[in-house]
Amino acid sequence: MSRLPHPIPYQGSKRKLASLIGKYLPREIDSFFEPFAGSAAMSIYAAFHKRAGSFVIADSLEPMVSLLQSIVEQPDLTAARYRRLWDGQMEGGPGYFNEVRDRYNNGRDPIDLLYLICRCVKNAVRFNSEGRFTQSVDKRRLGMRPNKMRVAVQGVSSILGGMVQFRVGDWRETLADAGPSDFVYMDPPYLGTSIGRDKRYHQQLMLEELVCGLKDLRARSVPFALSYDGMTGGREYGPPLPDELGLTRLLLHAGTSTQSTLSGRYEQTIESLYVTPGLAEPINGIVRENGEQLRLVV
Repeated sequence: MSRLPHPIPYQGSKRKLASLIGKYLPREIDSFFEPFAGSAAMSIYAAFHKRAGSFVIADSLEPMVSLLQSIVEQPDLTAARYRRLWDGQMEGGPGYFNEVRDRYNNGRDPIDLLYLICRCVKNAVRFNSEGRFTQSVDKRRLGMRPNKMRVAVQGVSSILGGMVQFRVGDWRETLADAGPSDFVYMDPPYLGTSIGRDKRYHQQLMLEELVCGLKDLRARSVPFALSYDGMTGGREYGPPLPDELGLTRLLLHAGTSTQSTLSGRYEQTIESLYVTPGLAEPINGIVRENGEQLRLVV
């Protein structure tokens, strides 16, 4: 396999940044934890490059965890069920997507969720506070084709099969047994996209809760990397994390914002990656912003 497989085209996934983030992983990792899994892009990257002995993939949204588990443990069935859903839209008429969405919202079938993610507007997934899928159909395309999906699903299964423990729950609970020889990658919802009118996630994560959990990980000497705040154009998503955590903040160029493109703008996105001591090697430049160590990554 020459390319990383990615069956879940989740907007906001770290697939394009995975190789850059991967430079800051420890050399030896017993268990790789991803408690805000989403599409599990970093777990897939780490497994593909054999960076860890085992994996813990978790999320508070149970159907997402069920989907990832189905991909890893039942790849042929997952691909076959997706094909039936994809083929069904050819005769299902203009209301087919909404029918699948209603069925998912009532039954939470993970393969229905996979189809919805693939077919919704720009893969810009939206959930309400009850975990109901709220995004509409993208009428300009049909979603990932079944043959491509089958290859991607089988690829993920081949590299993660037999190596993963799947968990559903609050991130602090799913990380309760992480230790100093493990590694945690976290990609929680940005504060600016989890509250207010532009709510994209089913569960909010306030800054105070995040900082409290990070302090606990630091006290347990658990190495971690955290994608959290960022900026697009002149807008910032969430304030920087407090200096008391002792983290290095790396600024990663993430390319053109998909969300701004939807609105007819073309703005560059910069994302922050916070890493624990010992993970950040000397790179292009170091500046200080209000006393905080900031490393610039080109």
